[in-house]
Amino acid sequence: MPNKEMLLIPGPTPVIDSIYDALAQETRSHTDARFVAIFRDAIEKTKAMLKTDGEVFVISGSGTLAMEIALVNTVAPGEKILVISQGYFGDRFIQLGKAFGIEVDVLQSEWGKQVSPEAVQAKLASDTYKAVTLTHADTSTGVAANLDVLVPIIKEHGALVILDGVCATAAMEEDMSKPYGTSGARIDIVLTGSQKAIGVPPGLAIVAFNQTALAARNELGNVPAYYCDIHRWIPIMNDPSKYFATPPVNLIYAYDEGMRIVLEEGLERRFRRHQAFGKAVRAALSVYGLKALAEEEAAAATLSCIVYREGMDDLAFRAALAKKGLIVAGALAHLAGKAFRIGHMGNTTEQMLEKAIKLIGETMIELGIAVEPAKATARFKEIVSGFLV
Repeated sequence: MPNKEMLLIPGPTPVIDSIYDALAQETRSHTDARFVAIFRDAIEKTKAMLKTDGEVFVISGSGTLAMEIALVNTVAPGEKILVISQGYFGDRFIQLGKAFGIEVDVLQSEWGKQVSPEAVQAKLASDTYKAVTLTHADTSTGVAANLDVLVPIIKEHGALVILDGVCATAAMEEDMSKPYGTSGARIDIVLTGSQKAIGVPPGLAIVAFNQTALAARNELGNVPAYYCDIHRWIPIMNDPSKYFATPPVNLIYAYDEGMRIVLEEGLERRFRRHQAFGKAVRAALSVYGLKALAEEEAAAATLSCIVYREGMDDLAFRAALAKKGLIVAGALAHLAGKAFRIGHMGNTTEQMLEKAIKLIGETMIELGIAVEPAKATARFKEIVSGFLV
């Protein structure tokens, strides 16, 4: 199934033929031994990607459901969490926590910047928190969290680390076996969705718990959830022939293929590719006078929020790109109309992104802005070639 457009938004991301082919296989019973084998394989691949010593959950739903699963299974009503927010999707944990009677404190950065480690240290020293939520790459701002710095601070204060990897997993390192800092601190929960750097159509909530997070669930007893209660899902994840709720059979086919592609590329090479793409896209667009919202040292590998030049019309610009077959996303909240967001993750290729840089330059020229697409594409290729050797 050929893609008729280049879907370079922060998700969903481009889907390639082998994943479409998997998705289009005959729908079988969720108890069919052939499907069960594929589901089991997908679960094992997820464990291999995240390197958890606990359990993973691959469930029908969105990334928001994955966020809910992470919270409701570790934090009881009346307990406190600290939300470290570097954009719109970090803020979503505020509403989620309040919906379950959880007390929520927030550290919010200016959009485009990271929350300072000093502020995190001071806040955690001032109170007791059951968990701290981090958004690894915020889809609204393109700002990445520095796990090497923040995870040790959080664990020093005895809180669970809940990492929102929706716009990072499979593109930025999220190794649950890795000790962060000299303290040996580890990530307790990673949550994500299928439709971003994994490169599969939307519809799967994916969550990994380590043993510490599983122990936190056990200590809670009953939780205010039914579908989201991991105790109902653990038997199914350990033996997919069992039944709790009907899995999305065809989407599991596609996810298994997507995970095959992720692991076949190799995680280290995949992380390096995404880092190269992000740096190259931002550098190339800067040739046009378009500046990334996030400073380079804080920028995510998976997407970039790009601030327009003075006088550029957001709707006209994105509509003109769409006519050329390139889809980029508008900005959110107070940045709406002032910036656009471009994804460079998952199944996107060097050739796609180079073409996107060229089309953006040509569109700016059509809108009366003098730029040099050849210089921008040359800059893109120079940076990519420097990384992918």
